[in-house]
Amino acid sequence: MQLNANDLIDTARYPISTPGPERDAILSRVRGELAARGCAVLKGFLTPAGIAATVAEADGVAENGHRSFSRTNPYFTAEDDSLPATDPRRRYFDRSNAFVPADNFRPDGALRTVFDSTGFDDFVCDCLQQPKDKFFRYADPLADVIVNAAGEGNGFPWHFDTNNFTVTLALQNADRGGAFEYAPMIRTNQNENFDEVAKVLNETSDKVISLALEPGDLQLFKGRYSLHRVSPLEGPTPRYVAIFSYVEEPGMVGSVERTRQLYGRTLPIHHERAGQRADALVD
Repeated sequence: MQLNANDLIDTARYPISTPGPERDAILSRVRGELAARGCAVLKGFLTPAGIAATVAEADGVAENGHRSFSRTNPYFTAEDDSLPATDPRRRYFDRSNAFVPADNFRPDGALRTVFDSTGFDDFVCDCLQQPKDKFFRYADPLADVIVNAAGEGNGFPWHFDTNNFTVTLALQNADRGGAFEYAPMIRTNQNENFDEVAKVLNETSDKVISLALEPGDLQLFKGRYSLHRVSPLEGPTPRYVAIFSYVEEPGMVGSVERTRQLYGRTLPIHHERAGQRADALVD
């Protein structure tokens, strides 16, 4: 049966493609939250049918996720013993997680039906207040639409995202744990702010915010600039979160090293475009 975006998205509550006062009010609220904290949540963005369809799709491909167990720093960079031991680039944490790469999700599947729905990109762009010529879908064929599938004991330690803007859909929570914690806008293109990052890692920062996301919630997050993590999970129910990614430059893909870490493989495009990012941040 052909999926319809209007059955998956609660368009009565969130008229993303219909100009008017209701859409304007949503944009105003989201923009305010993004300006203040680098994060905004649209509760109940998916309908119950949308949640069921996306969870079923995630269940069907979860076994294709790349499961990795490693120690990483917040920047996913290799050890550099020339740096002081207290430098956050030398702070390594256990990471255990699974990402289902984008090429597992069919064009007519639930997740891409939501992603490709009329007005979705424009709505996200308007929420983020990005100029149209600085707003593009992530061109990475392994990472534009992915699902983070995590089981008991898994978590994701403190890190920064490769993408400037990340849009996530909470699909299914674990039985316990899995809180989303972040330090809003802790760095900029010009300043890594290593001292403040170190405070977060040392659990002495007063900048950390904790969010409880529910299935069907849409989250807009400036993860390139906000340090964040997911706390360890408990119980047999896997946690599923879909991730839709946008960037400020066309044709942008992940670095070779980070792509290999997250998805267990790379494609020729990752090697061809290595080193072509517009910013100079560590990761």
